[in-house]
Amino acid sequence: MKATQLLHDEGQSLWLDNITRELLDSGTLKQYIDDLSITGLTSNPTIFDHAIKNSSTYDSEIMQKVKKGVSAERLFFELAIEDLTRAADLFRPIHEKTNGVDGWVSLEVSPLLAYDTASTIAAAKDLFARANRPNLLIKIPGTKQGLPAIEEAILAGIPVNVTLLFSREHYLAAAEAFLRGIERRIDAGLNPQVGSVASVFVSRWDAAVASKVPENLLNKLGVAIAERTYKAASALLSSARWRRVYNLGGRPQRLLWASTGTKDPKASDILYMKALAAPFTVNTMPEATLKALATHTELGGLLPTDGGNCEEVLVQFAKAGIDVNALAAQLQEEGADSFVKSWNDLMTVISSKSASLDKSARAAG
Repeated sequence: MKATQLLHDEGQSLWLDNITRELLDSGTLKQYIDDLSITGLTSNPTIFDHAIKNSSTYDSEIMQKVKKGVSAERLFFELAIEDLTRAADLFRPIHEKTNGVDGWVSLEVSPLLAYDTASTIAAAKDLFARANRPNLLIKIPGTKQGLPAIEEAILAGIPVNVTLLFSREHYLAAAEAFLRGIERRIDAGLNPQVGSVASVFVSRWDAAVASKVPENLLNKLGVAIAERTYKAASALLSSARWRRVYNLGGRPQRLLWASTGTKDPKASDILYMKALAAPFTVNTMPEATLKALATHTELGGLLPTDGGNCEEVLVQFAKAGIDVNALAAQLQEEGADSFVKSWNDLMTVISSKSASLDKSARAAG
């Protein structure tokens, strides 16, 4: 049996961290759903930047929208919503079969809004309404300014994928924002079933310290942080506060492991797949990692709910001079900055493509 099926059978959702029009048009995404147990999909500005920059598939549609005077940002979201609604429709049977637990796709608000609460709330409401799909998650960063936007979006009934989380503390802050939103819905007499995942980035930890720690600690920090976070999540979701919400019809926010492609060429290509196997979680992975996972037929044990030996491992990193709290803040800031860079690159690509296509059309006319 393929390792993809093994993870699915253990109760972990496998999502694809990619979206291109070719994936949709070629039937490849449908194949991944049918053959590799993919039950959802995530996207971000970097993914769309690569998709539009490296393909001519979008050119004709870009040209049509340019003729209508659509701005680069508006044009991007129209293209993204078209792709993601098609993907959402492919996952809709899974969404319905699992009563809304699985079968989600994700669309991110503009990264330029990462530190702007009011604009993030407005953008989340607008994008969710425009997509008009029940299984679309709006990605909002778990920054200090993003947390109140998460709460307000949940209160408004908008499903949220909280992105750019790097630590237990980041996760707990995001979970608190989600829970406050659900409790406010209950107090207002509204249905408390609003979907959400909390995306904890893993491999970036190991990449950040690769040149700063001894060899015996390589590729161990990300998993230790994940184990610490999973322990906190397991305790939180069994707390009296959450049990009250369950009793009133609410659903828990699931942990999602993000940035799970192996960055060290010397490490296993499924390092984070094996290490992060856990029921009632999501692992979203790049295509290369998914294909690698499909070639394996065994995995190993499940992630321990008690954190395993994560604290001992983290002590070793502290002795090596790694301040995980400071590094978590740095990684979140760098993550937000990298998405802004990809966003700006994306806007430049769309603008340059628009100008080039317009020039070609005028020459041909």
